[in-house]
Amino acid sequence: MRVAAIIPAYKPGDVLLQLARSLAESPIASTVIVDDGSGPAFRQIFEQIERLPRSTVLRHDRNLGKGAALKTGIQYIVSNCPGHVGVVTADADGQHELDDILAVARSLESHPDSIILGSREFRHDIPWRSRAGNRVTRQLVRVLVGRELSDTQTGLRAIPSILLPLLLKIQTTGYEFELDMLIAAKHRKVAVIEHPIKTVYEPGNPTSHFNPIVDSLKVMFVLFRFSSVSLITAVIDNTVFVVALKATGLVLAAQVAARTAATCFNYPVGRRAVFLSDGNHRVLLPRYLGLVAAMGGISYFLMTFILNPAVHNIFLAKIIGEGMLFVLSFVIQRDFVFSRDQSTTDAVAGELGSSMSNVKRPMSNVKLT
Repeated sequence: MRVAAIIPAYKPGDVLLQLARSLAESPIASTVIVDDGSGPAFRQIFEQIERLPRSTVLRHDRNLGKGAALKTGIQYIVSNCPGHVGVVTADADGQHELDDILAVARSLESHPDSIILGSREFRHDIPWRSRAGNRVTRQLVRVLVGRELSDTQTGLRAIPSILLPLLLKIQTTGYEFELDMLIAAKHRKVAVIEHPIKTVYEPGNPTSHFNPIVDSLKVMFVLFRFSSVSLITAVIDNTVFVVALKATGLVLAAQVAARTAATCFNYPVGRRAVFLSDGNHRVLLPRYLGLVAAMGGISYFLMTFILNPAVHNIFLAKIIGEGMLFVLSFVIQRDFVFSRDQSTTDAVAGELGSSMSNVKRPMSNVKLT
């Protein structure tokens, strides 16, 4: 297989060693285990893994989070294994059987431009913290990605090589990284395919380090990131609108000034922090400005000719009108403005593929053994 396996591990049990041995005897090209600051008590497990064929152990000096561990493994593959179709990630707690890992990897080889999610069936006997985490993120993904997926937090997923360099730019380092991965795939127009897998848990799921409260809040922060940017944009827009309206007495002039000020903030911040887009400004900016002009025109019509006569307050009419347009604006930005079209994706595929072996990013707090 032209697929490498990456397993982030924090204070693992012996089941990780069993999985690593199975992978070493499988068709997987290579296996990278990332020791995410497990400490001296677990060194013996990793030392045994190091001696296995085609197996590499990377070590964090301290616990940095699942997302950080995945990025460390991705960075190693990008820098040292050119020509791979991509990587398959799996958890260290025994949830993923070898047959399912290989099946997801083979699916990637058959669909090299797609993310393959190993989707679990969430029965009543599944640990409640896993069911709770999945329920939270399923609803988030419906909003952020525009598609309902049955298992958004699965650790078994195959990632195509074209997406790997983009994932290294994502700032999140915990469980929320896996949600940001799906958002990045959305805006790179990478298809998502769900592949059914077995659902395996040890009694009580003792080796899982997912905290249903803390880690769910981190995942919720992804939604907060969207909401906070929108809130700040609205404050800038409405503040400038009020000031300009008092200065000129002209609603249209105030609307143009407000939209201009809001655009100067919202475009760069939304592009990077919200939609995780690395698209070219020459493509994205005209789309964005076209949307701003269209939404501004509709908002002006609504507040001037429809809402203001009813509420007798131009500022209140503006807030109501733009509130009505918020979801529409978000969907257009998500699905059109900040998404790469297929021709753009194809054009960069060769460029990314040829440069992957030359990517050199610092790997602080990482030891290679």
